[in-house]
Amino acid sequence: GNFSGFLTLPRDGRPLGFPIAEIAADGSCVITKHPDTGGAVTVDTVTAQLLYEIQGTRYLGPDVTTRLDTIRLEQQGPDRVAVTSVRGEAPPERLKVCINELGGFRNQMEFVLTGLDIAAKAAWVQAQLGPALTAASVTWTRTDTGRPGADTEEGASCLLRCTVTDPSPDPVGKGFTGPAIELALGSYPGFTMTSPPASATPYGVYRAAYVDRSVVSPTVVMPDGGRRSITDSGPSGAAASSAPPVATPTPAAAGATTAASLGTFLHARSGDKGGDANLGLWVTHDDPARRDARVAWLLGWVTPQRVRALVPEAADLDIDVVALPNLGGVNVVLHGLLGLGVAASSRFDPQAKGLGEWVRSRVVDIPEELV
Repeated sequence: GNFSGFLTLPRDGRPLGFPIAEIAADGSCVITKHPDTGGAVTVDTVTAQLLYEIQGTRYLGPDVTTRLDTIRLEQQGPDRVAVTSVRGEAPPERLKVCINELGGFRNQMEFVLTGLDIAAKAAWVQAQLGPALTAASVTWTRTDTGRPGADTEEGASCLLRCTVTDPSPDPVGKGFTGPAIELALGSYPGFTMTSPPASATPYGVYRAAYVDRSVVSPTVVMPDGGRRSITDSGPSGAAASSAPPVATPTPAAAGATTAASLGTFLHARSGDKGGDANLGLWVTHDDPARRDARVAWLLGWVTPQRVRALVPEAADLDIDVVALPNLGGVNVVLHGLLGLGVAASSRFDPQAKGLGEWVRSRVVDIPEELV
């Protein structure tokens, strides 16, 4: 599921198979699924999961630090992918603790703007409502303008969304919805909303913290509910293994280019880590003859500057780009794109689940021989 190459998979209505890992004594494994189930286990579907919300090349767990830049994938047969060559390092000195706390209260209203003069209608209602809003944070966003000459009312309309947050529920309750409703017969023509006014709702904020592993007692909960303490496999005396360097392919000399969407030969998977958005991009495996050249181009082309051009709302954000040539791709972290996280974000896609598909649809100049 959630695979950008879904058009290559059987779509016969069967529930997708549950993934199974057949783990060998040396730590390698084969990923497969139950027989006679939907979907497929391929190198690309496994890569999609590997690049999901990982951030850097080192994936920190309580028992081991996994070097994602050493993983090798190989299709062994239908719905069987071997995962080998993975190197590990000592686990971290500190363990991650996820903290969820009350962030405040929020509310939202959507105004429908229809037909002509969309920008002027939006500007007018914002000017009317703005002085009445006392919430600590007020965010306005708008979907694309409706199509000129649309043959349905919905096609001629767009949504203007106002999201408010505050430490107190009052400014985002009736203090917000009341002034908005009062404009119903005294604002732009065609004034309507997508839903009745709602009460303020609390929202949570996620943040990460770290504790020394010495204060944590690992415990296994047995099927019968019993608990058993286990020995910590901490880093004391454990030497970090050195992962061999991974060669980064050299892109070919620049030649003629053509405008094409990145999704022409790239897959993507995206998601959230608190307020950060994570975006994995990798070259498809459907054209072995050109794959190495495409990987070389991708690794050389994706930079923080180009990511900001692809995602203009990230223009002022810190962006990390991590090359993973062994997987034929890159991992991108857009710090702060989601604000304080999904529950507090006013973004259209607060978990960045569709970010990868948006980026794949973006048109850029690509060498002609790669398209």
